[in-house]
Amino acid sequence: MSDIEKVKQLREATGAGFKDCNLAVKESAGDLDKAIEILRVKGISKASKKMSREAKEGVIATSGDENKVSILEVNCETDFVAKNDDFVSFAKELSDLNYQNDSDLDKLNKSNMSNGESVEDTLVSLIAKMGEKITIGKVKTFNRSGTKNFKYLHTIIKDNLSKLSVIASLKTSDDSEAVKIFGKQLSMHIAASNPLALSSDLIDKDVLQKEQDLVTEELKNSGKSDEIAQKISLGKMNKFKDDNALLTQAWVMEPKKKVQDIIKDLNITDLKINDFYRIKIGE
Repeated sequence: MSDIEKVKQLREATGAGFKDCNLAVKESAGDLDKAIEILRVKGISKASKKMSREAKEGVIATSGDENKVSILEVNCETDFVAKNDDFVSFAKELSDLNYQNDSDLDKLNKSNMSNGESVEDTLVSLIAKMGEKITIGKVKTFNRSGTKNFKYLHTIIKDNLSKLSVIASLKTSDDSEAVKIFGKQLSMHIAASNPLALSSDLIDKDVLQKEQDLVTEELKNSGKSDEIAQKISLGKMNKFKDDNALLTQAWVMEPKKKVQDIIKDLNITDLKINDFYRIKIGE
């Protein structure tokens, strides 16, 4: 087999560029197995150099059904790579593995993919091939007994890959159509309204303190008396909590009502929101 044929075969086997394959064939004296190993090592080197760059594009991969659903973020640097067939295939297979491993990142990284390589090694090869930083970001699996999970994908790239994904988990024994409709609408509401927590008492204390500092600064030079400024501050903070807690947010489909009012109107005794998760690329 000529060197040109070996380079061609090496390119088909690894997906690396002509120049890299040609150098690897020469460096390995025509031994294809050694050439593949050389490219793998170079791929690791290239990957490590790219990891200092920002990766704010990518896809959210969602897998599962009402009983169990997993969500996974795969980041890259450009939307062009996010739509590349190799990247899309990697993200889709990774989503299935994430589902199988219940979003355990250690287990996920060590899992073997269809190419026989681990997720870690496949990721390194993909970085070398794409020429961009690619990372596995946030992961989450909902699989709690007695709950029903509903998902909503926005700006779909392909199949189960999107730019924004939401899981809404409801706790209820009711299996009616009304629950399914509410679950779907709730996941859409969460996508649009981006709540910080289920209820106001669960909002992160650091977030509340930052908002309080902003309100205090705003009122500092307002000319209001301390008593009135304190009342205004309290009102602003209560509004911030209501606007950012899911249960007290205005229901997107009927803004005059809050989410908790919609649940009450459904009149299903054991229905409550168990949890939710929202991921958007770039946030």
